[in-house]
Amino acid sequence: MSRPFKTVCAGLSIGIIGLVVSLTPFGIEQEENIGLHLLFKLRGTRKAPPDVIVVATESVSENQLSLPSRLTKWPRSLHARLINHIANNNAAVIALDIFFSEVRSTQDDYQLARAIQRAGNVVLVEDLKKDLRFNPSGTKIQNVEIEKIVPPIPLLAQSALASAPFPLPKIPVKLTSYWTFKTSAGDTPTLPVVVFQIFALQVYDEFMGLLKEVKSSSPELLPFNRDMISAGKSIKGLMLRLKNFFEQNPLAAAEMLAKPKASSLFVNETKKRQMLESLIRLYQGPNSQYLNFYGPPGTINTVPYYHLLEDEKKTKTDAERLDLKDKVIFIGRSERLRPDKEDDFHTVFSQSSGVDISGVEIAATALANLLENMPVQPLNIYVQLVGFFVWGAVLGILCFLLPRSLAAGSVLVLSLLYLLFAYSQFNQSGIWYPLVIPLFLQSPLSFIGTTIWKYVEVNKERQNIRTAFEYHIPNNVVDELAKSLSNIKTSRKSVYGICLFTDAKGYTSVSETMDPEALSSYMNKYFEVIFEPVRKNSGIGLELKADSMLAIWTKDYPDSTLKNLACHAALDIIRSVDKFNRFYNRSPLPTRIGIHSGYISLKFIGAIDHYQYQPVGDAVNTASRMEGLNKHLGTQILVSEEVLEQLDDFLVRKLGQFILAGKSKPVAACELICRMEESTELQKNLCKIFAQALDAFQRQSWNAAIAGFNESVKMHPEDGPSRFYLNRCEKYKRTPPDATWDSVVRLAAK
Repeated sequence: MSRPFKTVCAGLSIGIIGLVVSLTPFGIEQEENIGLHLLFKLRGTRKAPPDVIVVATESVSENQLSLPSRLTKWPRSLHARLINHIANNNAAVIALDIFFSEVRSTQDDYQLARAIQRAGNVVLVEDLKKDLRFNPSGTKIQNVEIEKIVPPIPLLAQSALASAPFPLPKIPVKLTSYWTFKTSAGDTPTLPVVVFQIFALQVYDEFMGLLKEVKSSSPELLPFNRDMISAGKSIKGLMLRLKNFFEQNPLAAAEMLAKPKASSLFVNETKKRQMLESLIRLYQGPNSQYLNFYGPPGTINTVPYYHLLEDEKKTKTDAERLDLKDKVIFIGRSERLRPDKEDDFHTVFSQSSGVDISGVEIAATALANLLENMPVQPLNIYVQLVGFFVWGAVLGILCFLLPRSLAAGSVLVLSLLYLLFAYSQFNQSGIWYPLVIPLFLQSPLSFIGTTIWKYVEVNKERQNIRTAFEYHIPNNVVDELAKSLSNIKTSRKSVYGICLFTDAKGYTSVSETMDPEALSSYMNKYFEVIFEPVRKNSGIGLELKADSMLAIWTKDYPDSTLKNLACHAALDIIRSVDKFNRFYNRSPLPTRIGIHSGYISLKFIGAIDHYQYQPVGDAVNTASRMEGLNKHLGTQILVSEEVLEQLDDFLVRKLGQFILAGKSKPVAACELICRMEESTELQKNLCKIFAQALDAFQRQSWNAAIAGFNESVKMHPEDGPSRFYLNRCEKYKRTPPDATWDSVVRLAAK
């Protein structure tokens, strides 16, 4: 696999992993629970719009006004007073997050109804109850639940401008969103959305103008102007018709916002322009929105219930009087001093004391988001998926291409830049860029994953190199080189070694009959045959030159075990080569072997950029000369006498002393014939007769020696050592050696 291909694979893998995880419920949940939470924490508290005020019916007001703790038990005449006061101060909309489920004191109910009717801008909260469905047999129909709207008592409902439910999910535990339209209740709009539509009536005429430009056939059932809506109290009906219209015309919202007229409206009135855009997006968008919280409980301007009643007694010129003009007032239960588990919800800004944000403040938050046209807006799913893929691919490619330290730095810098960008977008526009998958999954995964991948690749390459080295160098030397290449010049070791040298007879003739490719294949098979016995007997094959091989057995001190192994290896080589030659009888390679022992130095020999690991010492040269002696004696395995010391497992024949070509000291050579248990009587008798003849030769008894060697030839006509000495005896018989002759055979050629 090429490096560019691996790089692309690394990038694609990280990108695909991020993309797949983002589509799983786990990935979605983590982005909401951790990613969105982190963005809120980084942003902290932000200022809420001054147009929204919460009037809190909390415990302080209970104490100040001597009221019962249950809000439903508070006198409705008190609510009437509060509404009258708010209406007198020209509030834009009043939303009561207090459910009036039953008739109470007739006088109080009428008093509250008159106050609501007089204000003309009051929205009451409705309740939702699950309506289970059963089949004819009376069994509950699974997965079919319809929510039924329960309005407040008729007297109050008829007096209000509108009423709407405000259900909030208790699961998951942390509240992050709310319903704009409740599908299970017939797509009914919820409280903050209804309040927003009423407040946005001030831009309704412009809204209708844009709608008619886009769809000249817009529903005629829609009220032409805002006065018609207020007069007919048809807010919810209007909203349902608009919702249905935009669902049937999915491109209408985008076309309305794209109209030049839309950008020219309210040029100097930012709030109204935001309101108009938000209104258009509300009907075109999904049935739920994420809440863009402003901060902990009380961040939205919150006034205790009793304060407003006290304001009622103040004069209009009183500077301390709260300004309610054109404000949206939410009235409901809200505690900042003690937890209220009945109507409190756990959010990102819940306090460690256990105080959560109340339902009425959540409704106010939802409305404030709509007024600013700034709810939390997740990225479009397709943009998000492409983003995950591209981000992961970039990180994966960088981490694979760059060194580890640079890769770590790049991932860190890119992650910080992404975090700053995501924070900036969230803070300025409420756009929610995912954090968990790109920063906490893809970023570390790209670095760790590619590091592991590169480690595996490098380890594989090292192993391949090591394997290649092991064909030429002992394992312990490879270990040294793996630590530092500087060892290639300094690595050396003096050891006692047994050197075994082989040479193939007839290689030149064979090479002349084969093309290079066939010859290479043939010699590989040959070397496989001679290497296997060496490895089986714990030897190390070091040098290969054309048709020859050098193998060694080493230890720090002389050891007969090594000698024994080398001799066994030599016999096994000859046996294996015989089988090889029988199989390839047209191109046989009879093999000769020489073995010698002594101290050697193992080191790298070479210069500049080429080094070769090999043993150096007289033992190596002598083993090579011993192999060459086979040519003169007609033998296959020659071993120096010192190698055979303390070895009784082999049948050997002493062949005398020789001063080999290029040497000055004699070496006692012996023929290694076979293992003792494999020997025959003929071989043993031959060795005995040859030993007697050799003794006669060394005593210069030429006739006795000639007779002995002739007897050996009769027993084994192809016996090379007997014929070699027979020729020497006849020569010395004709021309006797001088008085200094010591029976040592001197050879001028290898």
